[in-house]
Amino acid sequence: MSRAFNFSAGPANLPTPVLEQVKAELLDWHGSGMSVMEMSHRGKEFKSIAEQAESDLRDLLNIPSTYKVLFLQGGASCQFAMVPINLLRGNNEADYFNTGQWSKKAIAEARKYGEVNLPVNSESNNFTNVSESKHWTLNPNAAYVHYTPNETINGLEFLTIPDVGDKILVADMSSTILSRPLDVSKYGLIYAGAQKNIGPAGLTIVIIREDLADGAMPNMPSMLSYKTHIDSGSMSNTPPTLAWYIAGLVFKWLKEFGGLAKMGERNQRKAKKLYAAIDQSEFYNNPVDPAYRSWMNIPFTLSNSDLDKSFQAEAKVAGLLTLGGHRTVGGLRASIYNAMPEEGVQALIDFMNDFAKRKG
Repeated sequence: MSRAFNFSAGPANLPTPVLEQVKAELLDWHGSGMSVMEMSHRGKEFKSIAEQAESDLRDLLNIPSTYKVLFLQGGASCQFAMVPINLLRGNNEADYFNTGQWSKKAIAEARKYGEVNLPVNSESNNFTNVSESKHWTLNPNAAYVHYTPNETINGLEFLTIPDVGDKILVADMSSTILSRPLDVSKYGLIYAGAQKNIGPAGLTIVIIREDLADGAMPNMPSMLSYKTHIDSGSMSNTPPTLAWYIAGLVFKWLKEFGGLAKMGERNQRKAKKLYAAIDQSEFYNNPVDPAYRSWMNIPFTLSNSDLDKSFQAEAKVAGLLTLGGHRTVGGLRASIYNAMPEEGVQALIDFMNDFAKRKG
């Protein structure tokens, strides 16, 4: 059975070599007589897996030694609460950029713990653009500035790191991390759900500057404190061991591919080709300002929305899966994360051209 091209926004497709290695090691990891799923997270076997995964991630992102890396549960949605709980640090104010559905969720959670200012609010233009930085009104009293570099649903992305001066910058990088080189030192904290570019669902990566790790609000559950997880090496409770192991294999795959610079070049090529196919056709449309178009998640509409279901059904027959838009916005969407090869994007473009000729 041949594998289809899966354009799901998450859980997303994984690199085929990684899945093949998981299959080969599933019953017996490296002669241990155990599956990774059966290992004690405190045993020497899994400790070696965990340490290697962190080492490879640090190499890929060139993470400074002054930052801690955590492998947690709870998804990015749990981080929506953990960020203000830990980073308000006696303050009551934070800045949040509102650029899409995931930003809105983070903002709603942060408002439970303090006042939220919105220096950027793209809701009025339906999350298709971002105001120029000269129009941003950052709160001088804000404890930190939070933004979502890539909005999975709306397909809007910051292609450069926002300049927020000496403020602590926090980013939800769930759908863009590892897609290209990144200067981690520009951030106080980065978090990312794994199910797009890192590995299977169930794992969340947190990269936090060490000096920010001991400021949790009093009387909060200990499991919501970053210091708790730092002190225990991400093992305050049983971690998502299988997801951690597979993430480690993805990190190795990225290193063998040539690193994030080479991956970034491929991702840019994929996005440019697909946007060109959309822009050159009167049958398809992408509403996002080209200066903020996502490399990872490309929403598009048909000139006749009544054909959406037909498009998806025929695409599935052609081996192109999960192209429906998010339920909150409709339309169509192609997510082209690291594991999507260039031939998958070309197969989608060929199908789109053929569909437009027949239905347009």
